[in-house]
Amino acid sequence: MQTAEKLMTYDEIKKQYIRGWRTWNVRSVLSHVHMPDGFALNIAFKEYREGHYLKESLIGRFVNEYGREPAETAYPGYHAFDGSYTEMTVKWCDMEIRAESALEGNRLVLLLSPVKKQLKPAMLVLEGGFLWGRPGWVEKQGNTLVSHSPSGTFTVYTSGTETNDNNIPVQTAFLSLVLDGPVAFSVGEPCDLKEVQGLIKRKRTEHEKKSAGYGELQEMYLALESALGWDTIYDAKHDRAVSPVSRLRSISSGGYVLFCWDNFFAGYMAAWGDRCLAYSNLKEILNEQTKEGFVPNLAYATGQVSADRSQPPVGSTMLLKTYEICKEKWIIEEMFDGLLEWNRWFCENRMNESGALCWGSDPIPVLYGNRWESDGVHDRFGAALESGLDNSPMYDDIPFNSAANRLELEDVGLTGLFIRDCRSLIRLAEITGRDEEISILKIRMEKACRGLEGLWDEENGFYYNRRTDTGEFSRRISPTNFYALFSPEVTPERQKRIALHYYDRNEFYGEWMLPSIARNDPAYPDQEYWRGRVWAPLNFLVYLALEDTELSDVRKDLAEKSRKLFMKEWTEHRHVHENYSAVTGEGCDSANSDRFYHWGALLCIIALLEEGKTPYAGE
Repeated sequence: MQTAEKLMTYDEIKKQYIRGWRTWNVRSVLSHVHMPDGFALNIAFKEYREGHYLKESLIGRFVNEYGREPAETAYPGYHAFDGSYTEMTVKWCDMEIRAESALEGNRLVLLLSPVKKQLKPAMLVLEGGFLWGRPGWVEKQGNTLVSHSPSGTFTVYTSGTETNDNNIPVQTAFLSLVLDGPVAFSVGEPCDLKEVQGLIKRKRTEHEKKSAGYGELQEMYLALESALGWDTIYDAKHDRAVSPVSRLRSISSGGYVLFCWDNFFAGYMAAWGDRCLAYSNLKEILNEQTKEGFVPNLAYATGQVSADRSQPPVGSTMLLKTYEICKEKWIIEEMFDGLLEWNRWFCENRMNESGALCWGSDPIPVLYGNRWESDGVHDRFGAALESGLDNSPMYDDIPFNSAANRLELEDVGLTGLFIRDCRSLIRLAEITGRDEEISILKIRMEKACRGLEGLWDEENGFYYNRRTDTGEFSRRISPTNFYALFSPEVTPERQKRIALHYYDRNEFYGEWMLPSIARNDPAYPDQEYWRGRVWAPLNFLVYLALEDTELSDVRKDLAEKSRKLFMKEWTEHRHVHENYSAVTGEGCDSANSDRFYHWGALLCIIALLEEGKTPYAGE
């Protein structure tokens, strides 16, 4: 386990974490930045067949944003949580270039190796500069770059052969080199190619050795680490390190994007290897909590926040699971009140008299003169977005109750998640001695359990959503119906009947699963976003719901299906997809599936948990 000194406040954690060399720059995976001074080394290429210039590289980009420039294909390799080793391969203009980095102390080395070349070798450019308005300047001195800032001076050395071509879009001092063979860079000490190659090889070996304890699942752990490593960035607006779902989403949102349940998941995923990053993700998404008490669906760097809706309440569960790994109570104490307030908000704003909960969307207050009025932006679509299942067929024809600000549908999924939220908060209260909160949480949980009982259909042996306007069950089902298993009141007999729906090939069972809507639903053939595709968070939450049941066979089968699904795309393309086809297991078949979206790695955690693996198993 990491040997970082135990710190007692989040501010101390943040200050410690945002230091040294990492791939902090959201705009390029080939940019290495030293913090806290913001000195950046950006790797770029110019090819000579058509004169294109690749200034920034990203994973999963379809079209290069610089007009006619061809888009690159970036294949992510390893990315150690601590930045000690990274590997990225870029294919572009019939070239293939492998970029590796290694850290030893405060020394950064970079190794660029052409795997496939054009007839005329490309030009490799290393541009220096200071990001985010940090003070400093860079100059070229002979065959080196020298940076100057209030925190000190860095000298960057290279083993490469210089070439000259100033017809490139650079704004600061740079080194330009012939990429006709491996080229090395070193920060702080003169550079010898063989020495850098040796250090790179040693750091890669050390990285692999640390995870050897995962055995046959080692590649899944390394993929999990890669997903979080490449998606972690620095947000200068709030001076924080966070792991947005993807770099592409962040760039299109002004610099970063935080989604509610996505980032709570990211916190727990990071806990498998980096406690500081885990705490950062958990705390920063909770810091977006509104004055009304809920954690919003989204928060963009542009300033946009979903003020009308929240998202699935998984925060307390992810915090509890992180605590079970890291064993530090202070982070619970920093977050407990906010999570408790969020639980209260769901109880007061989304719970019916029956105890079951409905997804909703509240009117957003706007100040007109000296009077607050609603802007009228609350509807069925907003409520569906709150569910996290944006275009799920479950909500297609459900009326929206504007008086209650809720869908006319008592939801098994939300009710089950609320029960789990109460259970997790009760455990967190026990850990931190917040005994006065336990009784009210138990009352809320018991009411929700009673509400869930009203959604049981004895004839079909399943929990169904129920229309509040007609009293009828909705037969459109998804994996969220299995969240009923979060309730401690579901008997073993009912568990067995629920399992029959899991194994029903007309509903969920198949080679690629779990589909986000039942296979016999009219919308299943769409295979468009939440209309039938497989989503890692659904598999993960169903797996957690199965943990306290007697359905060990179902749990084992889901873990194996999740492993197979993840490894298909990871092996073929090094992708961690936002979602996958429930028909073919592909992720690349849909433009609405980001190719490097970190929550896809929840599939890895399912497999690791089922095999009894624990974080830091390799150390």
